[in-house]
Amino acid sequence: MNEIRIAFFDTKPYDINSFNQENSEFGFDIQYFEDKLNNKTVSLAKGFDAVCVFVNDDLNKTVIKKLTEYGIRIIALRCAGYNNVDFKAAFNNIHVVRVPDYSPYAVAEHSITLMLALNRKIHKAYYRTRDNNFNINGLLGFDMYRKTAGIIGTGKIGQILIKILKGFQMEVLACDPLINEELSKELGFKYVELDYLLSNSDIISLNCPLNSSTHHLINKDSISKLKPGVMLINTGRGSLLDTKALIDGLKSKKIGAAGLDVYEEESEYFFEDFSSEIVPDDTLTRLLTFPNVILTSHQAFFTREALHNIAEVTLLNIKHFFNSTSYENEICYQCKRPCRKTRDEDCFK
Repeated sequence: MNEIRIAFFDTKPYDINSFNQENSEFGFDIQYFEDKLNNKTVSLAKGFDAVCVFVNDDLNKTVIKKLTEYGIRIIALRCAGYNNVDFKAAFNNIHVVRVPDYSPYAVAEHSITLMLALNRKIHKAYYRTRDNNFNINGLLGFDMYRKTAGIIGTGKIGQILIKILKGFQMEVLACDPLINEELSKELGFKYVELDYLLSNSDIISLNCPLNSSTHHLINKDSISKLKPGVMLINTGRGSLLDTKALIDGLKSKKIGAAGLDVYEEESEYFFEDFSSEIVPDDTLTRLLTFPNVILTSHQAFFTREALHNIAEVTLLNIKHFFNSTSYENEICYQCKRPCRKTRDEDCFK
């Protein structure tokens, strides 16, 4: 087989370092592009066999049509989420694979970091002491012990988060369309309806995928049902939250604090440096004015272990595809989920 050529889009120095190191075992011909993949940049994929993309690349109908015309046979997502892919356009045209389990520990631990920092006002205390201000007025927190956490989504990240929260001896409520009673008994949490979780949780964490049923899961109506002063954490996808409704909830003090690693319109800003410019997004700018909001730029995944796993699994996905062997990280339009069938039985037949 000829050397496989892969076009990497939206790459940063840490991507290049981790993939170059891992590629020494695979021998692919990789070319890295700083540009995000979209309608304007898709022509860069000409002459390649595969493309590798990240969360803010736009795999819309037009892009997928062009990739197909260029002879691209596989889109390799170096992430778990796949809401940026038009699977209807990809069906029967191009295969899509992802990295489902790069490090659920990294994301769960970042969720806990946001909770603790918001609760104990660490972000405010840091700047005070840097200015030689050792006054603790306004830094009052609460014991997490015996408080109630609501976890929306009990996949691998949600499960690890529950285990950590149980270590604080918190009560845990969970909501998921797929109820696993055996898991709830093992970890000591309770499955409840969403409305009950919203109105009875002191801290709520969003750990579910983004799809048509979860888009703006937290909106004006659901915020009205929240326990007053609740802490809201989102390390999933930005559009799980209606940001304008979130801002209204913060202004009314219905929401006591928010820890966000994602943002609805993040593709224009996250992973980039705008420190010397004015950010024209008024909603994002408004969100950053709240003293009870901590916003990180989609860094929950960002650990050494996660980067290693992302590179390894991504390159394995591509190797298995071109070797025509079975694999389990493909997603297809027909299944509406990761496709776990073998190549001979798959949904692209």
